[in-house]
Amino acid sequence: MKIGAFASFQTPKATSEVILNIGRRAEEIGMDSLWMGEHVALFDEMEFPYPGSADGKLPVPDGGGIPDTVVTMGFLASVTKNIRLGTGVSLIPQRNPIYTANEFATLDWLTGGRIDLGIGVGWCKEEVETCGYSFEDRGERCDEALELMKMLWTEPVTNFDGKHFQVKGCRMDPKPVQQPHIPLIVGGFSKPALRRAARIGSGWLGFGINAELTQMSIGMVDEALAAAGRTRDGFEIIITPMAVDADGVREYQDIGVDRLVPLIDANDPEDKIEERLRELEEFANIVA
Repeated sequence: MKIGAFASFQTPKATSEVILNIGRRAEEIGMDSLWMGEHVALFDEMEFPYPGSADGKLPVPDGGGIPDTVVTMGFLASVTKNIRLGTGVSLIPQRNPIYTANEFATLDWLTGGRIDLGIGVGWCKEEVETCGYSFEDRGERCDEALELMKMLWTEPVTNFDGKHFQVKGCRMDPKPVQQPHIPLIVGGFSKPALRRAARIGSGWLGFGINAELTQMSIGMVDEALAAAGRTRDGFEIIITPMAVDADGVREYQDIGVDRLVPLIDANDPEDKIEERLRELEEFANIVA
């Protein structure tokens, strides 16, 4: 099992210096990967609560926000050489697939193939609609966008005639370094998300779950893979636990997790961040 980190970069406390320090130090101590989340717009009132907190609100400081993932990954790529950079997750249904395909292909090209694209459909209706798309059909739009993006990454000329997107005679370069394309890591616990992971995913990302729920989720992933005619051969299970200690790391390893990416709170003071990084280094030594 590999050990990475999920960094909760949030302004104003996660300054450019904090972000650079976390990226550099994560590579120095041998972390496999560094992941970050995406929300381009925040709302005080939401129709559907955030599922990852008790009060249903995103845990973002007052007056703060979440830096753009693509820009931040490019920022970190310039000061690192080996660590993988991943999104957990990019909200595909509220993104333009042409720009998204080009942005991540460029990142993969610039980093020599160090990008993992975590994808999801999102839960915040207000955010999807603010970006100019409808909420109810976000699942089918996500599937269509991913199909189009894979074509743009792998074919010299793309022709695509979908319900939501139409492309004719389109050339896109640079292509991703990774073959056949950038790994698509699917997040989400719903049946459609699990089917999506089994159908097109290189892996599945479970965020904020303990070992018991992880084991249950792996069973559901295996069922979805079997229904799609696949196995876990070449398919990764990636988990971000809310809390974990050394014994917990061993437990996740024993139940078949491929990459464990515990949280780093970039809002913490510098000494607390360094303490957390040293703890993650110890976790990596446990599974080495």
